[in-house]
Amino acid sequence: MTVFDFKKEEQGDWFAFFNSRFDQATGEIVYDPPEEGAAEFRIRSMGPFWDERRKDRKKQYKWVANTITRQMERQGFIDDLPTAEAQKENDDAWDYAITGLKNAFSAPGVEIKCDRESKLKLINMPVFLRFISRVFVIMSEAGVKQKEASEKN
Repeated sequence: MTVFDFKKEEQGDWFAFFNSRFDQATGEIVYDPPEEGAAEFRIRSMGPFWDERRKDRKKQYKWVANTITRQMERQGFIDDLPTAEAQKENDDAWDYAITGLKNAFSAPGVEIKCDRESKLKLINMPVFLRFISRVFVIMSEAGVKQKEASEKN
């Protein structure tokens, strides 16, 4: 019998940190395999966070001309937030997405805590941003493969 604990706060999947670099010759990002003993991060999708945030916003509609058909079409959009609110919401999303850290150090012997401030500092590092962006791609590809497999059955 499998028991799922809905009250458990630990959400997301663990990913070992892998380094990346920009290849000047090809113009692509090259991802290295994780090193032994690398830091691990528990990451979850931002989708539910953004769905919840957008749910409470009012959607506005305008009639705009379609340049191809020259017909008027009704387009819906959500107003942009002021800059400060948009930045706070973006920071909230990163705080939501990163739910755990293991074996991550800012200096020898100085462990990084899993708090909002540390998460936002990590996001401002290009190598970590490339890592987490790749993790989101891996997660979405896994979801697509899982959906295709369930549709075949």
